Amino acid sequence: MLGAGWGAVSSLTNDVSSPYGMIGSQMVDTGWAWAAEVASLIANAGWAWAGIAVAAGWLVGARARGAVAGVVALIAMTTAYYGMDSVLLREPFALYWYEMRVWWLASLVFGPILGAVGGRIGSPGVIGLIAGLTVPVGAAVEMIWLPRWDTPGGDAALDWMRLIVLAAAAVSACIVVGRFLVAARHRQPA
Repeated sequence: MLGAGWGAVSSLTNDVSSPYGMIGSQMVDTGWAWAAEVASLIANAGWAWAGIAVAAGWLVGARARGAVAGVVALIAMTTAYYGMDSVLLREPFALYWYEMRVWWLASLVFGPILGAVGGRIGSPGVIGLIAGLTVPVGAAVEMIWLPRWDTPGGDAALDWMRLIVLAAAAVSACIVVGRFLVAARHRQPA
C-alpha cells in the first residue's frame, strides 16, 4: 500500500509540475507551479524511492520479512507509477511494459537489501544506528553529489528541494544519533 501510494503520487507530481501535463497545464500561471516542481523533485528522487523500501522493511520489523517487503514496495511503486502515467497521459498501460520490467528487475536486486536494512532500524547497537542513518545519509549524498536534475523553472525549485531535503536529513540523522546515544547510556552498567 505504501509503495503503490508513493508511486502514484510520484507520477501525479510529475504531471502537476509539467506545463504539458493534464493537471500541470492548468497551473502554469499560478503561484503554486514552483511548489509542484519541488514536490515532484522530492517524490521522484532515488533516495525517496529507496526510502520507501526501507520504510516497508521497518514497518514489518524483521530482516527476512523486511527483505520481502522491500521488493513488494518497489514493485508496487513502479506499477502504480506507470499505471498513473497511463491514466494521466491517456496512453495504454501496455506501452510501459518494457520500462516496468527493467524497474521490476531493479526491485528484485535492491529491494531485499533496502527492506532488510529497514527491518534492522531500531535494533540495538551500531547495526540499528547504521540502518537508521541509511535514508538520511542517502538523501544528503544524492543532494550534494548527484545533482542530475534539469528543472524547467530554473534553479529556484532545485535549490528549495535541496534545502528541504538536507534539512530533513539533518534533523532525521540527529534524532537517530540521539536515540542511539540515549539507548547506549541506558545499556551501560551503573
